[in-house]
Amino acid sequence: MKTGILMVLVLAAMPVMGQLRQGERKSLLEQDPEVVYLEQTVKEPIELMVLKEAPVFSDKEGKVRLGFLKANQKVRLEAMTEKVYRVRGQGLRNGIVGWVAPWAFASKDPEFVANLKKLYERQIEVQAIIAENEVAIGMTIEEVGLSRGKPTKTSLRRTKQGQSGKWEYIDYEEVKHYVTRVDPLTGAAYRQLSHVTQEEKGKTVIEFEDEVVTAIEESEDRKGGNVRIVVPPVVFGW
Repeated sequence: MKTGILMVLVLAAMPVMGQLRQGERKSLLEQDPEVVYLEQTVKEPIELMVLKEAPVFSDKEGKVRLGFLKANQKVRLEAMTEKVYRVRGQGLRNGIVGWVAPWAFASKDPEFVANLKKLYERQIEVQAIIAENEVAIGMTIEEVGLSRGKPTKTSLRRTKQGQSGKWEYIDYEEVKHYVTRVDPLTGAAYRQLSHVTQEEKGKTVIEFEDEVVTAIEESEDRKGGNVRIVVPPVVFGW
């Protein structure tokens, strides 16, 4: 019960459905596929406490050192890989942003290491789905928008238990129509383009509850195998 309540709070902080700006849709695909960028993933900043002075690097491989992160301060986690964190905080002399090893940090949440690992694993899987322009049960509506863009049709139902609804994506194809004409000089028959229409080729209907996908329905033309499932968004206690 507690998890469900926390999830609603996190999801409520996400952008309103359908308000993705042009150019955001593929932002996940233009960056390092091994990195999870938190500004695209969680809407409430994740803060970590620096336990001890630690070196800060400009690259996640730790080849170019920028300086040192000052101890006993809170820093903002901006990105992460499986082995290293990118943070923004105070250096020994001034502000600094770069990659730091996890051993330098702590959190008031005793499960933060395990939760960050779950978050990383989920987002790597979601980024791969977005790269394929596909959708999975367990994705957020925002992630669906990143993958498929603006829906063709939407419906929303609000109750005291929460909200649910559907997003519909319709695929169209151009169909050329021809008429047969006869050349008045030669008497030869020929085909001439008359007009072009947009006809429905396939449809995907995505059902959601509290902005998390719960069901996917595809027309026969779009069915490509079993429905994919990812774990719902990871919830942090702060």
